[in-house]
Amino acid sequence: MIDPDSTRTTQDEDVGESSRRQRAIDAYESARGRATDTLGEAPLLALAGGLAAGALIAALLPKTETETRLVRPTARRVKDSARSAFNAARDTGTQRLDELGLSRDKGEETIRNLLGGLSDAARASANAAVDSVRNKG
Repeated sequence: MIDPDSTRTTQDEDVGESSRRQRAIDAYESARGRATDTLGEAPLLALAGGLAAGALIAALLPKTETETRLVRPTARRVKDSARSAFNAARDTGTQRLDELGLSRDKGEETIRNLLGGLSDAARASANAAVDSVRNKG
């Protein structure tokens, strides 16, 4: 004799499996559509994400001797160029400040005066608030 409950369970499993499969297919299609839309609307964002993912993967992978040997000259040139650019910017900035008559001592004096003025203003405000409360009391 065939048990009707056991037949129904097998059929339900087949239907459930089919339903899960269809939901997975639908979810995949939906995700693919959203990804395609996003790439179409913001290709630079997708490019930035790809570059970030690539940089992360590259950072996680160990460097080989060959990579080190090949990258070292380029890294040295980039470092030297950055140092030269920094020095040029610093020297030009210093020269321009000197032309304007601004020096480190003058800047420090200005900041001290500013902070002193702020301190005096805060003290006067606090005294005015205290006087106001006393006069109302």
